[in-house]
Amino acid sequence: MKINQAEYQLFQKLIFDEIGITLDNNKITLVQSRLYSRLNHHKIKSFSSYLKIVKENHKEKIEMINLITTNETYFFREEKHFEFLYSIIKQIKINQEFRVWSAASSVGAEAYSIAMVLDNYLARNQWEVVGTDINTEVIQKAKQGLYPESWIDKIPTKYKTKYCLKGRGRFEGEFIVDRSLIQNVHFTVNNLTRSNKTLGQFDMIFLRNVLLYFNQITKQQVLNNILDNLKIGGYFIISLTENLDGLDTRKLVKLKSSIYKKVG
Repeated sequence: MKINQAEYQLFQKLIFDEIGITLDNNKITLVQSRLYSRLNHHKIKSFSSYLKIVKENHKEKIEMINLITTNETYFFREEKHFEFLYSIIKQIKINQEFRVWSAASSVGAEAYSIAMVLDNYLARNQWEVVGTDINTEVIQKAKQGLYPESWIDKIPTKYKTKYCLKGRGRFEGEFIVDRSLIQNVHFTVNNLTRSNKTLGQFDMIFLRNVLLYFNQITKQQVLNNILDNLKIGGYFIISLTENLDGLDTRKLVKLKSSIYKKVG
């Protein structure tokens, strides 16, 4: 079963209308492969039939969004950003609170990486990490804090020893993030194209490997929403492979590649 161009265009429109993501034409094979299991699940033989189910069934629509928005992630991705985080928290005063938002947290590797750095240098009552994602399935995995043992290789030894517990029995081949660390890390489902005021204000926001999925208008909308949650003087971090070209960034000053400070 293959998705034809007309069917793909309908999926493109649906995804854009629901979550603001623009699916390029070169993603047609990826969409086809990711949704194929759902056609088998419903015992149907065309993507048009599946599209009809998605439009009529909210639960199935969530399943589809989860499949489309699953992205690669790993611990301590882009080391320079964690070096910058460390340089900032070294300046934090005793009893000063520090909140960080992992705005596209996927299964939680980024949020827990941030938490390990914060907890290693700050008192437990000083910091909080909030992780959000549009994908309901990855948020549930993030809350568990359970990962394949192979993922542990990316974690620096000092954090690996302190915060990672190897699984035993039915969890053999996996590791779990220390439960005491998880108490300060909170995950919730969130759509970046909408206002996020209920999340509160943050001292630092990570929005990495996300903007590339949006068109220019939606990028600006997402950026505006994100900056509403960033304190003046706070830091905004995107991926090393992304940029803010063509966007209104008057509230930001660029400190270095992919790292910005909010000034207004």
